[in-house]
Amino acid sequence: MVSPSPSATTAPGGTTPGGEAPASGTDAWDGEVEASVETVAEGLDVPWGLAPLPDGRLLVTLRDAARLVVVDPATGGVDDVTGPGADQVAAETRPQGEAGLLGVAVEGDTVFLYRTGDFDNAVLRGTLDGTVLGALTAVVTGIPMAANHDGGRLALGPDGYLYISTGDAGLRDAAQDQASLAGKILRVTTDGDPAPGNPSPGSPLWSYGHRNVQGLGWDAGGRMFASEFGQSTLDELNVIVAGENYGWPAAEGPVGGAFTDPVAWWPTSDASPSGLAVTDEAVYLAGLRGERLWRVPLLGTPDDVAAGASPGFGTPQALLAGEHGRLRAVHVAGPGELYVLTSNTDGRGDPAEGDDRLLRVRVTPAG
Repeated sequence: MVSPSPSATTAPGGTTPGGEAPASGTDAWDGEVEASVETVAEGLDVPWGLAPLPDGRLLVTLRDAARLVVVDPATGGVDDVTGPGADQVAAETRPQGEAGLLGVAVEGDTVFLYRTGDFDNAVLRGTLDGTVLGALTAVVTGIPMAANHDGGRLALGPDGYLYISTGDAGLRDAAQDQASLAGKILRVTTDGDPAPGNPSPGSPLWSYGHRNVQGLGWDAGGRMFASEFGQSTLDELNVIVAGENYGWPAAEGPVGGAFTDPVAWWPTSDASPSGLAVTDEAVYLAGLRGERLWRVPLLGTPDDVAAGASPGFGTPQALLAGEHGRLRAVHVAGPGELYVLTSNTDGRGDPAEGDDRLLRVRVTPAG
């Protein structure tokens, strides 16, 4: 594991994340934490995406089955999503390798889904009423697809726009081609139009030079983070700045020069980070091959961040190492709590009885 670089990335606001310790009296958990785990639900078939519904239930995508389920964290109940939208997803999705029914995001009663079809990846939108999904309409189409490096994470940003992570789909050089949708983070309206304020007017591109981003999130000050799979050298946690180039395929990890460096990085055997969640005190990354939940502390208080400061990062800490196998997604459940999806039934894990699971993880300062 490599510690964060004190000069790795220029963050929004023109400041550079540093490795300094927070000032005396800070509320940041810059030391280590302890984690306790309970199982919320089990028996999930290759779960991939996770999004909270307004009533506190959780919507989960099942990658290979091309289905959605609703999990009630209060009871552990798992209910199938039905309706014309569910039928459409099942009919149109073509699971293969890392592709299938992937990301999900929710805004009110509107659900956004990322699915692999016959010829492309597409983002679809429909209305969810209880566990009934209405007919879906296309939001974005034409995203290059592949059995590997298929991207797929969706997130609604604090600005109200929809962010979409795409993989390079094996088209390495396409990640540097700003006319291609491969190897990018896209920013669009909820109708699918390029969002106002994008680096190139009329283009959905937000950042480029990505190999395979599968985690997106923001801190209280609006600073955007993304987790990225390396090829064989280094996985990355990046601060995403509009219009910047994150180096793939020329770079894995920090190289400087024309590329924007990550703020933390790991050997691929230790991480392979998929989903990502940001709390007031840290960024959490779900590790697949690494079979652990990585915590990267945010230095400075939440009030500092909300006021526009861009504090640095503490030393990454591995949680749950080897305890629950591969970890696919992570989402904030509440103060000091996270939801984590395991991913042992995805063809690359070693499933135990009851896999896969939705876990509730509680984190508290150590000591």
